[in-house]
Amino acid sequence: MTTTSYDRVCYRTEQREESVPLRNVKNGQLGYSFGCTQAGETVQVKLTNGELDSWSRDECAESFPEPL
Repeated sequence: MTTTSYDRVCYRTEQREESVPLRNVKNGQLGYSFGCTQAGETVQVKLTNGELDSWSRDECAESFPEPL
């Protein structure tokens, strides 16, 4: 994820209180953002199975939610 995309995801997550759908490009996991750490450029993610994780900016990309 580029710095611009990361900043946009963090803005939407922290200022607009949106959960942005994300995909981990290394392992394919899907989740939704719930926080960001600017110093380490990480996004806190709630995975689709309910677990919490933290992904670096380089590990994630914006995704679209899968249809139910």
